Amino acid sequence: MHELVWREPKVKEATGLSKSTRWRLMQKGEFPQKIQLGPRAVGWLAEAIIQWVKERCLSKNEPVAKKKN
Repeated sequence: MHELVWREPKVKEATGLSKSTRWRLMQKGEFPQKIQLGPRAVGWLAEAIIQWVKERCLSKNEPVAKKKN
């Protein structure tokens, strides 16, 4: 069975983003929200992180529209 919740090191490894970058994206609603696991522990749903990474990869492969002059 795979992990349901990922902690900080795993999320950083999966996304390549620092804590501060992820925090800014969370504030803008552009990254999955963390969940409180305990008084001093947070994590992210693994499936939400995986889906976010997939969506980022797909959006990077979309053709860029050319500007009209």
